[in-house]
Amino acid sequence: MLSTLARAATRRPLTVLLLWGLFLLLGFGLGTGVFGKLSDDVPDVPGTESHVAAEHLDGLDPAGDSITAVVEADAVTDPAVRTAVRRAVADLREVAGVAQVPDPYAAPGLVAEDGRALVVPVTLEGGLGDDAEESAVDDAADRLHGIAAQEVSGVHVSGGPLLGRQLGERAQEDVKKAELISLPVVLVLLLVVFGGLRAAGLPLLVAVAGIAGAFLALSVFSGFTDISVYAIQVTTMLGLGLAVDYALLMLVRFREERRLTPDVVVAVHRTVAAAGRTVLFSGLTVAVSLAGLLVFPSTFLRSMGLAVAAVVVVDMLAALTLLPALLARFGGRIPPAKARPEEEGRLFARLARFAARRRAAVLAVAVPALLVLALPVGGLTINLGDARQLPRSTEARQLYDAIEAHFPPGTGVSPVTVVLRPGTDAETADRIRALAPGAVGRDLSGGTSVLELPARGPADGPAATELVERVRELRGDAPVQVTGGAAQLVDFRQMLADRAPWAALTVLAGIFVLLFAFTGSVLLPLRTVATTLLSLGAALGAVVWVFQDGHLASVFGAEGLGALSLTAPPLIIAIAFGLAMDYELFILARMREARERTGDDREAVVSGLRRSGRVVTCAALLLAVVFGAFMTGGFSPILQIGLGLTLAVLIDATVVRMLLVPATMALLGRRVWWAPGALRRAHARFGVREESPPRLRRIRRRAEAPAAVLPDGGGEDRRRGCARPVLS
Repeated sequence: MLSTLARAATRRPLTVLLLWGLFLLLGFGLGTGVFGKLSDDVPDVPGTESHVAAEHLDGLDPAGDSITAVVEADAVTDPAVRTAVRRAVADLREVAGVAQVPDPYAAPGLVAEDGRALVVPVTLEGGLGDDAEESAVDDAADRLHGIAAQEVSGVHVSGGPLLGRQLGERAQEDVKKAELISLPVVLVLLLVVFGGLRAAGLPLLVAVAGIAGAFLALSVFSGFTDISVYAIQVTTMLGLGLAVDYALLMLVRFREERRLTPDVVVAVHRTVAAAGRTVLFSGLTVAVSLAGLLVFPSTFLRSMGLAVAAVVVVDMLAALTLLPALLARFGGRIPPAKARPEEEGRLFARLARFAARRRAAVLAVAVPALLVLALPVGGLTINLGDARQLPRSTEARQLYDAIEAHFPPGTGVSPVTVVLRPGTDAETADRIRALAPGAVGRDLSGGTSVLELPARGPADGPAATELVERVRELRGDAPVQVTGGAAQLVDFRQMLADRAPWAALTVLAGIFVLLFAFTGSVLLPLRTVATTLLSLGAALGAVVWVFQDGHLASVFGAEGLGALSLTAPPLIIAIAFGLAMDYELFILARMREARERTGDDREAVVSGLRRSGRVVTCAALLLAVVFGAFMTGGFSPILQIGLGLTLAVLIDATVVRMLLVPATMALLGRRVWWAPGALRRAHARFGVREESPPRLRRIRRRAEAPAAVLPDGGGEDRRRGCARPVLS
């Protein structure tokens, strides 16, 4: 397959470039339409009790969405303010699609006790189509913002469908800002790595293809399922980062091959046959890591898993087709690598030898240090979050802050909703009602009734979730169901606990098969998973310490929220695990090549790190720049994901790959490449082997035969050293 891709890219480069050009037009044309379709409804899990109860209520009482405005003034009871607000309320009642707007001066609890703020809730009609609802929301928001009185100091409008739109607009702004920051910095770093604009610019072209793929994948999936507001930043940051990673690996190998032959086409073929195989397996391992998200019934997690996996595949295909086509056309202008192989990576070789010689000391220091960093994970908790997750410049956050400043705690918090189906006895209903003073009940059609139980604290706080669990314990066999935000959170947590073992088993089995196919070893996949879990635990522990416990959160423009966003831990774990496999393959490919060439297990470890250390370090630094750029937006869930991935990448590329990998490889010795006889025979038949297709072998023999192709006049030893295809 790889040889076919290489031939297609070198024979018809203009055709390949044209096809990718059309793909970019689709991605940045049609794909960007996804910004208007984003949803903030993350915790909904089909089939759970809270979901079934909510659907039952919608069928009996299809209430419309609502938006909320907070009007601030020195005195909202001032006659001028009162006149302006009541005029706006009267106008809102005439807006098509608006069902109800109470007079805030007449309804209880809508005017703050300090007299400096009031709330105007606007309820929309149920059953409105998307266009009609959007028009009603726009008209209502415009009228609320237009409350004109000299004494009014601010009007903040958000909630319902307007909140989703505001989050989508914020996501679009954050993506643009991150791209404006990261792309120039990445270009500068690539210039340092390659020393030339042509070579440095090619990874950015592949990265642009990755971004287009992110937009297009999300746009396609939005036709089948809800796309979370988090998806834009996550898929874009991963698409950009992996594209640069893969292009960097391919370009470094291309320059090495150019050092051995002046024929650009031959160099491209050899690059795809060697580094392309690593890119292929890397993309597959990242996709398998994300496939664990498909085990969860959560619409959000499944859609994220599919979308991010699709972006990984786009990046992989761009590296295997777009980049070779670009190299076939312009690769002759890219200078070959200057350093001799024996002079490359001296620092990484020293690190590898040190870790191998002092393996016990390295393990005794590094492993406990990573475990200490991972300790906060033991106290990890998740919640739905509230507007505090947003930057203070957003209108939704300003509305939240205004309510917090002027109204009693718990104002505007959604109650725990209990659905009493037909057949519920009065005694059970009374016991449930007694759980929360101030409970409000109402009857619906068909014998169903609803109890709304107010809870202390946030809608997803400990008091609310405990109330949900108490109702479920108290109901016995009665046909009673609980829904609302707190119930959704309880069900989401239970879903994670139930499905996490199956997700882990799916990922580990897939990773084991791929790494075995790549290396032929049974112990290497186990060692890889163990060391990867250490870096992952350390990174996640730091995220908990910062964003849950509040240490140094202000450095990132955030605050300690007492819990992580329920989106962050599963995404950090899935993506970081895949990225760690990415770097593992970069290193293992070089180690296996050296072992096959020399037969020396210890020297293979040193040679593998010497040849791959620079690529892994540069790739990790570039990914850290990309993830760091997305942390400038101020949206707490993205900050959490960005910090977690940045730390996971940096810890994995330094402490784990440069110290723990050579230490554990030296500790296990030759046994690390062991596999049972039956599996060895299966790998010999079906696994990844060094042999090249016949056509490529003929091309290599022609390219390597004359000594004149070696620019530095190297002789037989150098030709012998590169006669075997090399994996990157």
